[in-house]
Amino acid sequence: MKSITLVVPCYNEEKRLNLDAFTSYASQNTHVQILFVDDGSIDHTWQMIEKCSNENSQIHALKMPKNSGKAEAVRSGMLKSLENNSDYIGFWDADLATPLDQLELFQSYMDRQAQVIMGSRINLLGRHIERTHLRHYLGRLFATFASIVLNLGVYDTQCGAKLFRKDIVESAFSEKFQSYWIFDVEILARLRFLNKLNVAQVFEVPLNIWRDVGGSKVRPFDFIKAPLELMAIYVKYKKNGS
Repeated sequence: MKSITLVVPCYNEEKRLNLDAFTSYASQNTHVQILFVDDGSIDHTWQMIEKCSNENSQIHALKMPKNSGKAEAVRSGMLKSLENNSDYIGFWDADLATPLDQLELFQSYMDRQAQVIMGSRINLLGRHIERTHLRHYLGRLFATFASIVLNLGVYDTQCGAKLFRKDIVESAFSEKFQSYWIFDVEILARLRFLNKLNVAQVFEVPLNIWRDVGGSKVRPFDFIKAPLELMAIYVKYKKNGS
């Protein structure tokens, strides 16, 4: 069984973070390590995850010196995870909108020689994707726009569940992101245009279950900022890297 480290960024998650779910999954899957990254929380999130890591050898904790945003928390966690020497390293939303058992689906595709696995919230028959209409249509609009601008045929760029082979983690995450809200797109742009990753090695996997969990830090207004960040990514990566 290939080893996996999951990075879980956290910011003021004391009321939403289900540590029992993470520890239970880890205990049943000994090949999985979980690294919680506290992004300068001002509640008791750090105390919770620090205690959990002290009690469980598969759970680890990293504290950011100040609140720097999800992009930087994920980036720091991904680079820190290289120390575990896991075969696959990914990031997962703390609210478990994507259930942890979907990781097995990701691994099955990774074992087919994929380099990147991206969860995709496609509401197909037989799947349970619970998402508000507003978020669905805003997400579809942005993903379509991103696909056209960057020439990346992707359905869902913003799902917070992604898995990478360890060999490409350093090149994808070594440099700080210039985008704050759409760093997922910037990761793809780096791999596609700077590292010349074959798009055939990037798999979008339709999730079986996903639910919109209340308390998200992202608001619909934030989507207004996304096009500006997308154009900055275009200039930096596609225009200068092609």
